[in-house]
Amino acid sequence: MARVRRLVSLCCVALLVAGCSGTDSRSGEPVPPFHPGTVSTRAQPDKPAGSFTVVATGDVLIHPALTEQAEADGGGKRDYEPLLAGIKPVISQADLAICHMETPIATADGPFAGYPLFYAPPEIAVAVADTGYDSCSTASNHTLDHGAEGVRTTLDALDAAKIAHTGSARTEQEAGTPLVRDVNGVKVAQVSFTFGLNQGTSAPEPWMVNELSVDGVLDAARKARAAGAEVVIASIHWGIENQHEPTAEQREMAGQILADPAVDLIVGHHAHVVQPFEKIGNKWVAYGLGNSVAKHEQPRGDTEEGVIARFRFTRDGSGWHVDKAEYIPTLVDLGPPIRLRDLTTDTSVDAARKKEALDRTDGVVLSEGAGAAGLTRPGGS
Repeated sequence: MARVRRLVSLCCVALLVAGCSGTDSRSGEPVPPFHPGTVSTRAQPDKPAGSFTVVATGDVLIHPALTEQAEADGGGKRDYEPLLAGIKPVISQADLAICHMETPIATADGPFAGYPLFYAPPEIAVAVADTGYDSCSTASNHTLDHGAEGVRTTLDALDAAKIAHTGSARTEQEAGTPLVRDVNGVKVAQVSFTFGLNQGTSAPEPWMVNELSVDGVLDAARKARAAGAEVVIASIHWGIENQHEPTAEQREMAGQILADPAVDLIVGHHAHVVQPFEKIGNKWVAYGLGNSVAKHEQPRGDTEEGVIARFRFTRDGSGWHVDKAEYIPTLVDLGPPIRLRDLTTDTSVDAARKKEALDRTDGVVLSEGAGAAGLTRPGGS
């Protein structure tokens, strides 16, 4: 199970650097101390011994309409948990669950904003934690929408929710500290990079956000290996918006990154639509997971569709590798109410809309031969 988050009081938040511990209210087991960069999870008895599962999702893009829905669900308070509840069973059952927090997060007093300079309420971090996520990548073209202050408030909100993070940093020391966690006894690292920043924004310091290059990704991955990581996952913000086809640059970079032993898996985002999965050698790249949750002013249909990528890692004589790869199609049901649906289990979605989403997602995800390479969809034919 993804780690249980408890004791998110101000006093515990103040003690994050020193670590805080408590008890899992469901099992009575002690929760190990939490330290930024080191997160413990608990084994699942139904998986092969010595394995762990990773799930990753696409852009968390908090448009004003989603905040209005959260206010309606919270009876005046902002509650994003019902919005995300449809994917909670999948997310919370993974050993490691990774989100992509594309938008900066403001303080509770705001101000909040949508496109083009996003600033989301901090309750989204609470909902992400309660859904079962363990960490978020934070390097995106929106990272510096509100400058250094926006980076600080974003990471402060994630810390308060006990969500680990990588991709942006408040200090140079933080930027240089690899995110490495204990996952079922395995040291797993995550690195996060973005292709660039929005026009008119720039990093006050070069270390404040990770801008994408092959050398940059590999350097960060090697530093994580030096810090003890046995598996390294790269979260990459890249591609062209609203384009299902990976660019030539995406393909070239994926090949170069995965050819190096420092990186084991790439999960991508930014395009706001689903892009293919591909197996390169014996490693996987999910070029684009689409939107996890969003409400664009002009919905396109495919911008409401996404996938949850799920990978199981096992170890053999040559090291850690993915022995099971799956994709789980999702849909932002615009309602009302707006809800994120798992299309493999949800029965409330209009049948025609569900078929449209599944057909399109299957066609895109499998277009680079991923099915023949072993990628499957739960409930798929």
